[in-house]
Amino acid sequence: MRGAARYGIEHELALVRPDGSLADFTVLGHDEVAAVVAQLPELPGDQADLRIGDAGIRRKRWYAEGYERLGEQGELLRFEPKGIEIRTVVHDSVEATEAALAADAVLLAEVAARHALRPVAIGHHPVRSSYQLDPPPNACERALMASSPEERTAPLHMVTWGPDLNLSFPEAGSDPAVLADAAAKLTYYSPYLVPWSFSSPFRDGRPWGGLSARTSRRTGARPAALAYLEPDAPLLPTDPSLVRHAGIPGEIGRIEFKAFDAVAVVPGEEPADGCGTGLPGALLSLLAGLLRDTTLPGRRRTPDAVAHRRSALRGWTDPGTRAGSQAVLDAATAALRDELGHDDRLALLRERLGRRETPAGRMLARYRSGGGITGVAAQVRPAAL
Repeated sequence: MRGAARYGIEHELALVRPDGSLADFTVLGHDEVAAVVAQLPELPGDQADLRIGDAGIRRKRWYAEGYERLGEQGELLRFEPKGIEIRTVVHDSVEATEAALAADAVLLAEVAARHALRPVAIGHHPVRSSYQLDPPPNACERALMASSPEERTAPLHMVTWGPDLNLSFPEAGSDPAVLADAAAKLTYYSPYLVPWSFSSPFRDGRPWGGLSARTSRRTGARPAALAYLEPDAPLLPTDPSLVRHAGIPGEIGRIEFKAFDAVAVVPGEEPADGCGTGLPGALLSLLAGLLRDTTLPGRRRTPDAVAHRRSALRGWTDPGTRAGSQAVLDAATAALRDELGHDDRLALLRERLGRRETPAGRMLARYRSGGGITGVAAQVRPAAL
């Protein structure tokens, strides 16, 4: 992709109560999340870059993320939240994008604390593995679910959290073939990109045996990357989707990577001490370099579910996954060598790859030392007699 890149991040966060339990869709009402969002500022100038949606829930940079239950005529009956999402407007640099997101994350944490909630970055629900529509979907909802692969698998997103990292290259134009090729490249290399973000080693209340339950269950059924085309552009018939029509003019030309686990932006979001911040910006640089690169030939229109499951289970202990991660990092570094600002961020990724260090590894170490599982209420031990 040629020309200057522009960047944005959509940052999904789970919410934890003071006793350590996850405030999920079984106990968290939309009114509770709406009360937090109501105390956050609305900046009308943001809306040129941000899609609001028909229900009006997404009017701000912060909004309740979850599942809309519809009536027979398509009207909104209720909204079942899974947490809060923060999204940035489009910025001309990784630094500005990450700084804006960090400022909004700090403000969210301050406001959420007034409501006895703490935002945390975890990739998969630590206790529940499914979200059941109750009552079952009606005819209108079934028709919506049949309208696209993503609508069909939408309930799965209720037990997972992860960022959408967005890039666009205005000088590259909006040719559907070019945009689809970029998304296909990210899709092919996704199993080697995602290990840096792994933050879901727990499922059903215990370690599940790997590092990313989110990747193992979700990528393949849902997209790794999407490209947004002009409203009249033809769409490739893939399952899951590789391209879709832009909902607002500002989305045209956007390339969105959707397969990372949730990663912390500010220290309070960390699921374990020592996970560190700086990953969102580093991953944006990695994606920008991979899209700049002209040497790596791999392309896939749909994610390789087997490769993702292997990566999710073994991470960088798998030689093939480790070699693939090294290859994409080397290619991105070479492609960005003449662009200022990316070196330190890519160095962070190189250090973590060298140590085979992921947030999931830190979470497991914390668990093994008696620190418990983020999102699972701490057990109160009886006093000694």
